[in-house]
Amino acid sequence: MVIEQSLEKLHRRINYLRLSVTDRCNLRCMYCMPEEGIPFLPHGDILTYEEMLRLVKISTRCGIRKVRLTGGEPLARKGFIHFLERLSDINVLDEITLTTNAVLLKEYAADIMDCGICRINISLDSLNPERFFQITGRDQFDRVWDGIQEAERMGFNPIKINVVAIKGVNDDEILDFARLTREKPYHVRFIELMPVGKENIWSVDKFISTEEIFKRIQTLGALKPIVSSPLDGPADRFVLDGGKGEIGFIGALSQHFCDSCNRLRLTAEGQLRSCLFSDQEIDMKTPLREGREDDYLVNLIGYAIENKPEEHGLIKSGPRKCIRQMSTIGG
Repeated sequence: MVIEQSLEKLHRRINYLRLSVTDRCNLRCMYCMPEEGIPFLPHGDILTYEEMLRLVKISTRCGIRKVRLTGGEPLARKGFIHFLERLSDINVLDEITLTTNAVLLKEYAADIMDCGICRINISLDSLNPERFFQITGRDQFDRVWDGIQEAERMGFNPIKINVVAIKGVNDDEILDFARLTREKPYHVRFIELMPVGKENIWSVDKFISTEEIFKRIQTLGALKPIVSSPLDGPADRFVLDGGKGEIGFIGALSQHFCDSCNRLRLTAEGQLRSCLFSDQEIDMKTPLREGREDDYLVNLIGYAIENKPEEHGLIKSGPRKCIRQMSTIGG
């Protein structure tokens, strides 16, 4: 079978699908979207929930066992909770997780938990309300923090907090985030700023590597490594001495973990991407709406797996920006 041959060829198992349910967002993070925003997709261009469910079911035939729901902001799409309920009924999936900016999390935390989802990722780049406003363009820090506290109260585990480290913007908070893992059972993950989007703010002056972040955190105490599981993402995981939570490092540019990348991405309008940094996409929406059979769609997914790049090329060629904005890819 094409898929099995692909896996043997790549020496990696593609078992993780990141599914963007919308390109809309209620924040304007400086590395993701310009302050004035971008033209959003017409509603008819976005996959329906029915179409998404069908593609997820088909992808499980290709080895997908984990689905992460992203956006934009997934909680901003009408009917999301009902979709989540139906997605949770796909028994072959081992894990369903959600990435959110937490602006609406307090309102929906109980409903998410009722769907059987207990793992959640929260994007938060500052613990300072004024800095939060500077980065996101919106005065919503208190709502986000209330959402995080509600998720903790509800028993979500783990609660992962994703921090995009930007030199000269929030890198002075690295130790504050690290200390947070001593006080709370949160998994704080530091992510390198990535050159995604035509209007992305990426520059050498703003880039800080995970190696440098690691060295800074070591000043607080020893970092003990943790072994990752097969469904985990690319983070190198550690526990800070005396910590209740974890610290992770995602060095997409400096560490080059392509040889272990286990992910595909499906955009909100049905474009399948096998690499975040590549603008090569496979149109899944058109054959879906033409009424193609499942086997045809399975072969398209198999083709994406077989042609998944062995590396993103940014190390050899230097940083380059992929065309799409991060909010349209789903992170």
